Amino acid sequence: MRDWDSARIAEATGATLARLRAPSGDGPGPTRAVIDSRAVEPGDLFVGLPGSRVDGGAFAERALAEGAWGVVVQPQWQDAAMRGGAGAVLLADDPVRALGALARAWRRELGAQIIAVTGSVGKTSTKDIIAALARPHRRTVASRANFNTEIGLPLEVLAAPAGTQLLILELAMRGAGQIAELTDICEPDVGVITNIAPVHVEQLGSLEGVARAKAELLVGMRAGTHAIVPAGEALLHSWLRDELEITRFGEGGEVDWAPGGEGRRILTPDGEVEVELGFTQRHQLRNSLAAVAAVLAVGIRPSGRVEVVFSALRGEQVELPGGIRLINDCYNANPLSMRAALDDLAAQRSTGRRLAVLGDMLELGADEKRLHLEIGEHAAASGVQELITVGPRARTMADAFRGRVHSVEDSRQAADRLHALLREGDVVLVKGSRGVALEVVAEELLARMGTASGVSA
Repeated sequence: MRDWDSARIAEATGATLARLRAPSGDGPGPTRAVIDSRAVEPGDLFVGLPGSRVDGGAFAERALAEGAWGVVVQPQWQDAAMRGGAGAVLLADDPVRALGALARAWRRELGAQIIAVTGSVGKTSTKDIIAALARPHRRTVASRANFNTEIGLPLEVLAAPAGTQLLILELAMRGAGQIAELTDICEPDVGVITNIAPVHVEQLGSLEGVARAKAELLVGMRAGTHAIVPAGEALLHSWLRDELEITRFGEGGEVDWAPGGEGRRILTPDGEVEVELGFTQRHQLRNSLAAVAAVLAVGIRPSGRVEVVFSALRGEQVELPGGIRLINDCYNANPLSMRAALDDLAAQRSTGRRLAVLGDMLELGADEKRLHLEIGEHAAASGVQELITVGPRARTMADAFRGRVHSVEDSRQAADRLHALLREGDVVLVKGSRGVALEVVAEELLARMGTASGVSA
């Protein structure tokens, strides 16, 4: 946006230009967009978003005094903004919508190819793998973790510098219509749906409702663009329009592991691709198939060693003193990701026991008791010898677990109990929904024990 003047910014946002940037001339455009007035630096465009407790427009005057290039605020903040520094003042009835419109305009100016990733589970890891596959071939930008909402996604698009060739974005949702809104902003060339699982069922009513919400990505994509979907997912079948190029990944799909080549050789419509992955978790290997399909769709043919840096709290392995290994996978949880993490725990080499600290899985709707029971059964089948459940929902897991169980109320109690239980050579999985804050368990253990040899993905 550096070359855009006030009139161009007003046109892109759909806002009314109440004041140019400076009396002496408009000069260069803003360097970036920010929504936190405390983070404003000279040259920034501050977007004052209305909130449930505080309206960001109230800080427009201070942002301009700090040297902001300009502000986008609701009309009621015009007079206050005018008292600030000599920056542009733009008035928008809906600053969130204005932010999205500005991001869409910058996306078109960039001319970069866009890969958008959504799904119930694994979208962040899939985005990370796509970025690792693409970076040796294109000037690539990938969105940061959590910048995947109607506010975070536009900020990531606007942060992409001129010259970006490939922009990889994560699309999250809490209810119907949100994926459609994000798709409208980023206008993807490639859309990836990793899977459909019982996540956000409370809001969407059923698994079919979840599929319908994720399929908003497919509905919103332009004719001729490319959709990457899991093979055999019947809930997506009716949304696969003839106007889209479709690639299915996984067993029975066009992109799948070659027989005997899992983790190394991938079959594709354009022949075999050979890569060397630095991980063995089955769910990440499946995510890798979606990632390979996505980069092939933008003309990249990956090969060789792939160095993936996964986002924090997603399967990080921490080596503690005494040969104890902590698998810190507590970013979020649902039945599908819980099963995958327990399967990974079962595959870990260990001279000691396998322990699991499992927290509540939230937003599962009417089936939450059954789904928690099934995870208790799966933990037992995966060879977990001691289980710590955290929270009232997770307590149900104990009813189906064959082994020693400790049920606690919160993450700090879980940390105390785990610290007392650990023995030399143990490997322990920590996983639960974000509302349970199980990252505290890892933090407490690190504070008490330190690390033996650092952290790995």
